[in-house]
Amino acid sequence: MIRRLIFLSIAAAAALLAGCSSGSQTVDVDVIGKPESAFEQGQSLTLAGQLVRSATAEGLVAFDEQGRVIPAMADRWIVTDDGLSYIFRLRDSTWPGGAELSGESVKVALDRAIKGLAGTPFGQDLAPVEEVRAMAGRVVEIRLSHAAPDLLDMLAQPELGLLRKDVGTGTLQLKREGPMALLTPVEPARRGLPEETGWKDRTLALRLHALPAAAAIQRFEEGKAAIVLGGGLADYPMALDASGLARRALRIDPVSGLFGLAVVRADGLLGTAELREALAMAIDRDSMARDLAIREWVPTSRVVAPGAAASIGERWLGMDIARRRAESSSRIAQWKARGGKPVTLRLALPTGPGTDFLFTRLLGDFAAIGVNVTRVAERAQADLRLVDAVARYPGVNWYFNQLSCQAARGLCSPDADRAAAQAAQTGDAAQRAALLADAERKLTAANVFIPLGSPVRWSLVSEPGYGFATNARGLHPLSPMALRPK
Repeated sequence: MIRRLIFLSIAAAAALLAGCSSGSQTVDVDVIGKPESAFEQGQSLTLAGQLVRSATAEGLVAFDEQGRVIPAMADRWIVTDDGLSYIFRLRDSTWPGGAELSGESVKVALDRAIKGLAGTPFGQDLAPVEEVRAMAGRVVEIRLSHAAPDLLDMLAQPELGLLRKDVGTGTLQLKREGPMALLTPVEPARRGLPEETGWKDRTLALRLHALPAAAAIQRFEEGKAAIVLGGGLADYPMALDASGLARRALRIDPVSGLFGLAVVRADGLLGTAELREALAMAIDRDSMARDLAIREWVPTSRVVAPGAAASIGERWLGMDIARRRAESSSRIAQWKARGGKPVTLRLALPTGPGTDFLFTRLLGDFAAIGVNVTRVAERAQADLRLVDAVARYPGVNWYFNQLSCQAARGLCSPDADRAAAQAAQTGDAAQRAALLADAERKLTAANVFIPLGSPVRWSLVSEPGYGFATNARGLHPLSPMALRPK
């Protein structure tokens, strides 16, 4: 088996280097997801759709391969001292078809994009945007109701790639060839930019396939794909096996976000915050981390990640797993003594060997306190449901918006929502911080979400990497991959 894996790794590298030699003009990129998801429309996009949107439709700003915010439609910007106004100067360019890239046309496109996100957690993230104004010539101002330090991170998101007559100003253009998305670079002159000497010699076309994980990994092993994107915990063991001893092919992003169980129902064993906390206390996260053996995976009992200015530290400090389970068992026993009927909780998980591992661990953790669980399909009716989402920006509001009553993931805390809303309305920084801390305390105390750790995001990348870099966002834009390695 090991000999076969070594052979496949060498064969894949050789095939890639041959296919991407100086005479080649294409690179194959596979994205784990539903077939044809690269052609999604609208504002609710899976990863493949996000990658295509950001490549074909620029926003005011964008992300580079390192996850840094860079100029896009706007070539520069300033932020007023009070943080309530962002003023962008657009590049001297045109929309596809030749219409001027004016402040007014960008305002219309941005208003439309933001309106399309209404009712979603990302729409809540953008709530501070009070008005988009077209100023003289190629200038756009975004006015905020309160300071939003993460606004540039939001504006660089794929869903805010701007369209005019359903066409964007992206660096790549899309052509559908059956289930495959062919993305070819757009000449600078067609984007209203100065011509670049030797541009054709420095660019590549991308063939993008959205595939199930097993198929994408197999294509990588066979040298048919240079890069595989979009892996998560569910399929991580398959990637680990496929990379064999050539571990340099496996890349893991150091992301933050939500990875845990949303409580869907509020009755029976899940009827009180104390009982829900009993379940959370029983999970041996440290043991789970040791068995996963993913350096980038950070086990946590916090709802809000430490890097998001969380005010609450790890919970139950000073209690080892034995003491925590003793307390949990006591609460469950008291509930049963009051007439609580034994119940088997339904846990909804996606399919995959990684989630098989997760279910086995949770099955044992809950059994240790006398609670039975059964596994159901990802979309089936359930009592607990896995949430696996990477934070779009590091601010604490992302976590509140993901778990808000409006987001409707499951149970929520109206008290936490009110405290977060009050924080948004105050202009005093100290008072805002105190209200956000209060919102976090209330959300944590409600125990409507059982955190496990950070999300897992992995990729497979052959050498050379073609504009790929691991980053804390877990997003890997396609445009840098369409440039030949120097």
